[in-house]
Amino acid sequence: MLSFQESLGKFTVTCEVGPLKGCDVSEIIEIAEVLKGKVHAANVTDQQSSVLRLGSMVTCHILKSNGLEPVLQVTGRDRNRIAIQSDLLSAAALGINNVLALTGDYQTHGDHPEAKGVFDLDSVNFLATLSTLNSGKDLAGKELTGVPNFCGGAVVNPGAAKEAAYQLQLIKMEKKAAVGAKFFQTQAVYDLKAFEQFMNDTAHIGVPILAGVIPLKSAGMARYMNKNVPGVSVPDIYIERMAQAEDKRREGMKITAELIRGLKDLCQGVHVMAIGTEKDVPEILADSGVL
Repeated sequence: MLSFQESLGKFTVTCEVGPLKGCDVSEIIEIAEVLKGKVHAANVTDQQSSVLRLGSMVTCHILKSNGLEPVLQVTGRDRNRIAIQSDLLSAAALGINNVLALTGDYQTHGDHPEAKGVFDLDSVNFLATLSTLNSGKDLAGKELTGVPNFCGGAVVNPGAAKEAAYQLQLIKMEKKAAVGAKFFQTQAVYDLKAFEQFMNDTAHIGVPILAGVIPLKSAGMARYMNKNVPGVSVPDIYIERMAQAEDKRREGMKITAELIRGLKDLCQGVHVMAIGTEKDVPEILADSGVL
């Protein structure tokens, strides 16, 4: 199987692995065994939704040690530029070169709302930092002993509901590409027609786009995302299918496979966010035809 960086520009398949709240890594090792050889890389979330979990870097190291290429997610929420650069160099020393740059969710939304946010670097400045480190210098202009080779990526929300918000997403994509983004991963896509328009609107940027897909677990989950997750719009037909299905897990997997089949001719890859059902990803990919 191609490495993650080799796959970019062809059809890249990634998924997401969320570290658990604790230091037991047996589940991570099991997930790596199931996913290796089935995806080009697995993103490891960084305190997703501002909820305390095992660190992204150590989880990436465990995945890599067990045969699964990782993508290190790093947010600017919890670190200043010194800590960010130090963590990036530490990752490079461990052979972790794929990085997804995120600003991060506000800590008030998580399980430690009293924590202080840092937000020293936003995602655009974070990507610029990766390029600077790749040039052999730090942000203070000092030369590095040993030069990393980061492949930096970013996120984009193609489903922004209001025109102004949508145009802002396009502007931010252009800025991120200009400072070195090598790939984009999107918020969950359920409307293929709207996504096709987004791909047309961003064709000039020339950076591979991996469409996000989230397997539905219930009609209630779909309604919740429609109400609470910006940029996600689950069509009524999928909500009705989930409501009527006897085996909701199987129906959610079937819908996801259908979406991936529809996305294959629209973009350069998919990013499967299984949210706790990572072991279902190989079956979804097989049903979609991308394996």
